[in-house]
Amino acid sequence: MPANRPFDELLTPGILARRDELPIKPVPVALEGQRVRLRPLDLVTDIEPLHLVSNGQPFSLGTRRIGAYDADAEVWRYMPAGPFDDVSSLGDYLQGLAETPNLLPLCVEDVATGHQVGVTTFMSNEPKHLKVELGNIWYSPIVQGTGANHEATYLMLTHAFELGYRRVEWKCDALNARSRHTAERMGFTFEGIQQAHYIIKERNRDTAWFRILDHEWPTVRAHLELMIRQNSEQDSGTERR
Repeated sequence: MPANRPFDELLTPGILARRDELPIKPVPVALEGQRVRLRPLDLVTDIEPLHLVSNGQPFSLGTRRIGAYDADAEVWRYMPAGPFDDVSSLGDYLQGLAETPNLLPLCVEDVATGHQVGVTTFMSNEPKHLKVELGNIWYSPIVQGTGANHEATYLMLTHAFELGYRRVEWKCDALNARSRHTAERMGFTFEGIQQAHYIIKERNRDTAWFRILDHEWPTVRAHLELMIRQNSEQDSGTERR
């Protein structure tokens, strides 16, 4: 199928019927891989552990350990809010996400330890156009670079396309080189920069847009599965040494 579909392409009744089957508020779901587990965010039990792994303090998780770090630079700089000085402030932010009508926040857990290590969301959900976005994504530095994000993204993409979405988006601050590199490395297609898109933390934000379309997903899926296998092999090699 060509990358640019014709303007007058008629969609089949089966595709169009999906618009009425998908709710505005994504249905809560649990998704599990070898490295990470995604489940609906619990505003009672998750907030304190999430603050612990994202506030700049030293932290240990299994055999991994991080020293003190700059929470703004490593986690929150390009997010709509944060860093958070206290648990209640983080809780208020996450509650706001949970109450957004077209958004589902998911807590990311480390499978090996069961500890909360980040948050990701299905957001900007538009069933009438069969598109949804993966966003509000952040991870503790203790799992950054471990492949946790690759696997979480793979699980979310698989779920979205199995539900019948035609388009999954990834957007980030145009200055966020790390997020842009990650999106392209995972197989998202760069679509351009929307200038003056938001005002975030009293600053201008230009937004970089990325996407995966349903007919592109089989190729991207195979690519992500290879990345996940390679991450697992690297872990095994490290353990043997």
